[in-house]
Amino acid sequence: MALYEIETSAHIMISEADTEEAALEVAREHYPEEEVLRVARRPRDVWVISKGLLGIRGAAAPDTNARECLARASGDKLHAIRLYMLDTGTDLHEAQRAIETNMSLGW
Repeated sequence: MALYEIETSAHIMISEADTEEAALEVAREHYPEEEVLRVARRPRDVWVISKGLLGIRGAAAPDTNARECLARASGDKLHAIRLYMLDTGTDLHEAQRAIETNMSLGW
């Protein structure tokens, strides 16, 4: 199986699939109300996110609050950031860092 990057109007998903059509089915199954904008086969069998690009320095541990906000927001990053700000009282920058860090840790 190959890795496919599937971009919809609100999400970017990475999924294993045998074919591009099978990758499209993943998006249709999980986000049927969203338009699929792009499907691309990844050139390697691994997906890498730069911690430095996200502003993460040193080891990072999962944040239970951030993961809960992501779950309540059904993976919608912007909504999760808003929920995190409301729940914790942090500013936008810190909330974004917490949510994106936890997304990179495999939420």
